[in-house]
Amino acid sequence: MPFTPVTIAIIAVSAVILAVVAFAGGFAYRKKVAESKIGAAETEATRIVNDAVKEAQARKKESLLEAKDEILKLKTETDRELKDRRADISRQEKRVIQKEESLDKKIAGVEQKSDRLEKKLKDAEDRLAEAEAIKASQFETLEKISGLTAEQAKAQLLEKLDEELTHEKALKINAYEAHLKEEQDEMTRNLLGLSIARCAADHASEATVSVVPLPNDEMKGRIIGREGRNIRALETLTGVDLIIDDTPEAITLSSFDPVRREVARVALERLIQDGRIHPSRIEEMVNKAKNEVENTIKQEGHRAVMELGIHGINPELVKLLGRLRYRTSYGQNVLNHSMEVAQLSGLLAGELGVDVDMAKRAGLLHDIGKALDHEVEGSHIKIGVDVAKRYRENPQIIHAIEAHHGDVEAQTVLACIVKAADAISAARPGARRENVENYIKRLQRLEELTNSFDGVEKSFAIQAGREVRIMVKPEVIKDDEMTVLAHDIVKKIESDLDYPGQIKVHIIRESRAIDFAK
Repeated sequence: MPFTPVTIAIIAVSAVILAVVAFAGGFAYRKKVAESKIGAAETEATRIVNDAVKEAQARKKESLLEAKDEILKLKTETDRELKDRRADISRQEKRVIQKEESLDKKIAGVEQKSDRLEKKLKDAEDRLAEAEAIKASQFETLEKISGLTAEQAKAQLLEKLDEELTHEKALKINAYEAHLKEEQDEMTRNLLGLSIARCAADHASEATVSVVPLPNDEMKGRIIGREGRNIRALETLTGVDLIIDDTPEAITLSSFDPVRREVARVALERLIQDGRIHPSRIEEMVNKAKNEVENTIKQEGHRAVMELGIHGINPELVKLLGRLRYRTSYGQNVLNHSMEVAQLSGLLAGELGVDVDMAKRAGLLHDIGKALDHEVEGSHIKIGVDVAKRYRENPQIIHAIEAHHGDVEAQTVLACIVKAADAISAARPGARRENVENYIKRLQRLEELTNSFDGVEKSFAIQAGREVRIMVKPEVIKDDEMTVLAHDIVKKIESDLDYPGQIKVHIIRESRAIDFAK
C-alpha cells in the first residue's frame, strides 16, 4: 500500500533515532576498550620503571666495587714506583758523593802539581837569566875576537845569504826555463810550422794614398777647370783632396776614408778616358763610381766568405768585410790580412782540436772595426766588439775580437788562437811596411829602455829590433844575477813598448885580465 507523507516522516525519524542510539552504543564500547588498554599500558610502564630502577641500583653497586678495586690497584703501583725512585735517588746520591770525593782528591793533586810547576818555572827563569848573561858575555868576547859588532856580523850574514839565494833562484829559473823552453819550442815549432806551411799569402804592401796617371800634363789644367770649378766639384762630391803638384803626368788623391779615395780614383779615371770634364759630367761619373765601388765591396765581402767556407754571416757584416778591401794597416791590406788570420786560426784550431769553423769566423771578423774606425769614435777593437754584438755574433767570437791585441786577458783557447794568428800574419817578413823614422825611434827607445837598468854598460838593438844585445859591467852584475836581470828587462819591454813579433834579450858579461911580460 502506498506510504503517506506522515508515514514516511515517522520512518525517517525512527531511522535517525536508531542511528543515534547505535552511534552512542558504539562510542561507549570503544571508550571502555580504550580505557582498559590504557590501564594495561600504565601497569606495564610501572613494571618497566621498577625493573629499570632495580637494574640501575645493581649496576651502581658493581661500578662502585670496580672503582674501589682500581683505586687499590693504582695505589699499590704508585707505592711500588715511589719505592723504586727512592732507591734510585739513594744510589745517585751515593755516586755523587763518590765523585765529589774523587774530585777533591784530583784538586788536591792539581794544586800540588801547580806548586811544583811554579817552582820549576822560577828555576827556569833563573837559568834563562843566567843563560842571557852568559850569551851577552860570549857576544862581547866574539866582538872582541872578530873585531865586528853584532849588527855588522848580521849584515855580512844576510849579504852572504842573499848571494846564496840569488844563486839558487838563478839555478831554478834556468832549469825551469830550459825544461819549459824544450816543450814550448817543440810544440810551437810544430804548430806554427804546419800552419804557416799550409797558408800561402802575398807579400805586397799598399800605399795610403792613390795616384792616378795622366796621359799628359795638359790634362791637369782640364781637371782643374776654369777658375778651379772642376777640381772643386770633384773634391766636394767625393770628399777627397786632389794634390796637383810638379809630379809629371800624375795626380795624387788624399783622404782619411779609403772608400772615398777609391770612388774618386775610379771617377777620375773615367773622366780622363771620356775626355769630357765639367761639373755635371763629374757628378754623373762620381755617382757611377759610387755604385761600382759599392758593388765591388759586396763582391769582395762575398768572395772572402766563400773562399773561407764560412756561412751564416749577416749581410751587413759581409759589406763591412768588403770595405776592408780599401783599408790598409802599415801598408798591409786589411781584408787580405783578415783572410790570412782566418786561415791560420783554422789551421791552429785543427791542430789543437778546437772548432775550426768558429776559429775561422773569429779570425775573419777580428779587425771588422777597422771598416768603421774613420767614421765612428773609438779604437777598432771597441768598434768591432760593438758591431759583433749588434749582429748577434757568438760571445766567444766577441771575446776573441776584444782580446786579440791584449786589451783584455784572453779567457778562451779560441781567443789565444786568434791572437797568435794575428801576430803571425803581422810579423812575418814583408807583411807590413814601417816608416823609417818610426823604425829608428823604436830602436832608440829599445836601447834607452835597456840602458836604464843598473849595471848595464851598453846595449845594441839588432835584427831590425827583434834582438837586443846588452853588455853588463862584470864588477856590478854577477853570473847568477844575469838571469834575473834578463827577466826584469823582458817585463819592462813588454809593459812599455809596442812591437811586432817578439824581441830576444841577449845579456853578455865578460871579464878580462891583461898584463905584459917584459
